[in-house]
Amino acid sequence: MSRPTTKADLMTAASDNYKKLNTLISGLTEKELSTIFDFADDEKKKEAHWKRDKNLRDILIHLYEWHQLLLNWVHSNQSGDAKPFIPQPYNWKTYGDMNVEFWKKHQNTSLEEAKEMLEKTHNEVLHLAETFSNEELFSKGVYKWVGNSPLGSYFVSVTASHYDWAIKKLKAHIKNCKGK
Repeated sequence: MSRPTTKADLMTAASDNYKKLNTLISGLTEKELSTIFDFADDEKKKEAHWKRDKNLRDILIHLYEWHQLLLNWVHSNQSGDAKPFIPQPYNWKTYGDMNVEFWKKHQNTSLEEAKEMLEKTHNEVLHLAETFSNEELFSKGVYKWVGNSPLGSYFVSVTASHYDWAIKKLKAHIKNCKGK
């Protein structure tokens, strides 16, 4: 599916990719769950996240924290408290450092807690998206605090696109486990 540009497509893509992610997770073997993620041998996997995330919990927490970014950003700005999407001291150039801080923050979070936290915020994000019209989500310039992008693009990024990222990462891990 191409990147959603309507509310209906956003809701479908977010729900479908979340289901695909959970189906993939439910099929993980004990070996796949217990093996530390290691992509060092793959020269194509150079981005920082390939080294950062070491297990399923780390991926789920990453998704959860990005849901939190969206929820906090929208709620703050709706209540008149102007805040950027990426909180200080980070910005779009340094958000990788923020992701590392999320990772550090949750090293004592259990996999079960991470699953519950993600489920809760996934539902909250979809519920929040439902409160906006198609025009509010996908027309530029509706909300000053969003900048030059439509609000819906942020919802797409933290749901459907991020779930797709997680699926690809898990599939790469599964492939690595089969090769060992």
